[in-house]
Amino acid sequence: MQFSLRQAGKRSVWIWVMSACAFLQCAAAQMQPIPQTDSSVIDAKGTAHITRVVPVPTTVSPQAQKYLAQPVPDVAGHRPLALRRSQTDAWQARAGQQWQAINPVQLHLQTIAGVPVRVVEPLHIPANKRDRVLLNLHGGGFNSDSGSLTETIPMAYRTQTKVVSVLYRLAPEHPFPAAVEDAIAVYKQLLQIYSPQKIAIYGTSAGAVLTPEVVVRLRQLGLPLPGALGIFSGFGDFSQMGDSRSLFALRGLAGHLDPPYAANPDNAYVGKTSPKDPVLSPLYADLHGFPPALFVTSERDMLLSGTTILHRAFLRAGDDAQLVVFEGLPHAFWYDPTLPESQEANQIMADFFDRELSHHK
Repeated sequence: MQFSLRQAGKRSVWIWVMSACAFLQCAAAQMQPIPQTDSSVIDAKGTAHITRVVPVPTTVSPQAQKYLAQPVPDVAGHRPLALRRSQTDAWQARAGQQWQAINPVQLHLQTIAGVPVRVVEPLHIPANKRDRVLLNLHGGGFNSDSGSLTETIPMAYRTQTKVVSVLYRLAPEHPFPAAVEDAIAVYKQLLQIYSPQKIAIYGTSAGAVLTPEVVVRLRQLGLPLPGALGIFSGFGDFSQMGDSRSLFALRGLAGHLDPPYAANPDNAYVGKTSPKDPVLSPLYADLHGFPPALFVTSERDMLLSGTTILHRAFLRAGDDAQLVVFEGLPHAFWYDPTLPESQEANQIMADFFDRELSHHK
């Protein structure tokens, strides 16, 4: 990415101002009385009103301890969608550069079946891995792209496998089922080249929601299912939010948390579809015979509940479904290349895909 010194200067000033504002908000918050004791009151409706004093866990890496200890202002704020997208793009570009520095790969954009995609390839693909592909459905709250680099670079590098990330249409301009349709269009095209057993579909956050949605829809269309699924911090029921969304914000215990169940934050994606539609909410679909699936989440993940609920639904259906829960960390922590736990999570994911896709000739 190239920009002029004048642009760089403006950007530096903007970052400084935003950092200063965040510091002042944190400082103001620190001036408020900080609870030093635990308390818990259950009211007549069963709602818990709680205060908990939670130290930084010593069970995570020193880097993760430092990450969890960062102050985040507990101030409600609304970012216009255009600002959210531009900030997400800038953040992902920086994170992508960090990932590529430690996991060198080749990147290029192209179009498959009329859908824009990001293709990520290792510098060398062994002969025994050229017949397989990973199909990524990126995260970003359904309205932006926070994962087409951060979710693909480490996976292409570690699996030595080509990754295709679908740059699907975003909400609110394109609510459900636009993203599902885009993913299926790309998948159908990949079936012209690859055996379905040699394709894995995976994603984080919004992409982890899209992954089972796509598979339910593939079954409805009578298309062959992929060989493996990666559901990394997602959920399968838009009709109700899990308990963890009442406990954790995007940064876990840090930052502003909206009142529980005040409104479904994903309404723009749902649009006019029934929240219990079996494609939109795979918890209400027939999950029997789904591909082997790996579920990954973390203790302070706002989607911890949604991930574990969907995992149990896979188990009830008799599917091969594994669940890994990391200690103490927030939503999609594996985006951060500086954490040892991110390296561990990505290796667990990569090993799963290697194992499952190598089962089939």
